[in-house]
Amino acid sequence: MKKIVLLLAVLAYTLTATAQDIDKDNITKVGDSIPVFNFEIEKGKTVSISAYKGKLILINLFATWCPPCNAELPEMQSKIWDQYKDNKNFALFVFGREEGWDKLIPYKAKKGFTFPILPDLDRSIFSKFAKQAIPRNILIDQHGKIIYQSLGYDENEFKVLLAIIAKELK
Repeated sequence: MKKIVLLLAVLAYTLTATAQDIDKDNITKVGDSIPVFNFEIEKGKTVSISAYKGKLILINLFATWCPPCNAELPEMQSKIWDQYKDNKNFALFVFGREEGWDKLIPYKAKKGFTFPILPDLDRSIFSKFAKQAIPRNILIDQHGKIIYQSLGYDENEFKVLLAIIAKELK
């Protein structure tokens, strides 16, 4: 039964990844290397995404005002972060498009999220992956290659993401 579920997830992943690579607003596509960028990991402390090479990295691009983003993030907390936050081979970064610490810190506290929610005030990170539209998930393998991208929030798409993360971290 598990093999059938995994096979279906991989099939859905392949179809979804192919469809999403056609998205005219994508800048990156599955198979590309992750663009190099720096970001504030905490207020006043900047790091490079390249410092996380060797880990499975999930990047989520969102905005606090976005209804689909607000539907997806609780799932991100319960089904991804709570399960993998202690896995040394995994990193999750959620970037608030056009939002700074002044909005993100109270938002995170109000929602009770414990994963990193980081500013992308000028879209410098977002613009490396897409021209417009959120939420977006970009999954990068341990070699720095994009292995999955999604646009919008859909329960079935999210299940595909969960299956790929589980497979990559087993």
